Amino acid sequence: MSQGKKVSIIGTGNVGATVCYWLSMRKRCREIVMIDRHGVVAHGKALDILQATSPEGSHTQIYNSTDYAMAANSDVVVITAGSPRKPGMSRDDLLILNAGITEQVIHEVRKYAPNAIIIMVSNPLDAMTYTALKAGCYPRNQVIGMAGILDSARMETFISQKLGFGYGQVTASVIGGHGDNMVPLPRYSSVNGVALADLLSDEEIKEIIEQTREGGAEIVGYMGTSAYYAPANSVVKMIEAIISDARAIFPCAVLLEGEYGYNDIVNGVPVVLGAHGVEKVLELPLNLDEQKQFAKSINSVAELLEILRKNNFFTV
Repeated sequence: MSQGKKVSIIGTGNVGATVCYWLSMRKRCREIVMIDRHGVVAHGKALDILQATSPEGSHTQIYNSTDYAMAANSDVVVITAGSPRKPGMSRDDLLILNAGITEQVIHEVRKYAPNAIIIMVSNPLDAMTYTALKAGCYPRNQVIGMAGILDSARMETFISQKLGFGYGQVTASVIGGHGDNMVPLPRYSSVNGVALADLLSDEEIKEIIEQTREGGAEIVGYMGTSAYYAPANSVVKMIEAIISDARAIFPCAVLLEGEYGYNDIVNGVPVVLGAHGVEKVLELPLNLDEQKQFAKSINSVAELLEILRKNNFFTV
């Protein structure tokens, strides 16, 4: 079913290029278009990936362009475009810059691929997902932020490392915003059906939660750049669920419309992903402590959105 599908990737840095590579190696779609303002570099990456897939018998065609018209009729569009923080730039400056980039990209995508499901990867993730929704006047099912799958994967890895067993059998759940205010849920985490609390002490679980929150920063500390293999794999899992209409449950950043008691704000929650993007938002019963953590996460996103409103975003 997914063989005739088309995916476009806006921004071909480390994450965008790795998404293209993994998606083509898994032979899950007919066509991948890489769009980037640095056309020459994108062309080189597209050629390199195409040559890598040939020995694998992949029929996926890979194209690159600076022209958004190449994204026409895409089933899924992945947006990784954005600027890193530069010396002397405040967090607010970066927020406003990337919101402007997101608006520009969305206007082009909306023009050429109005029905595409949008997967946002640009940071700050929750605020950029909200910006994309508003800039494109999309229904909420059509714009999804990638964060929870990555954060959950990191938590699963740390659980396996702490236990020394259960690799590949761990299921962890992380909701909330992508960053310091994420909400790891050990109550909803298990190893092959065995509750995490039956395998690890409270202190060990606290250590894992802190490791998960610092997972991205730790990698930046080692490499001097953000992670890309694990984020790209998380994006590919989302793409596969959408183009195959898998109706799989993943934690993703979506617009809340009354769920968990919040409206008109984006945060990470479990959703059902299928052909129409977000098919359903699932409400987990949260205890008091989890509710407080989730409220803190919501408030941190609300602060970013307020900064954007003061700078004349979301005026239409």
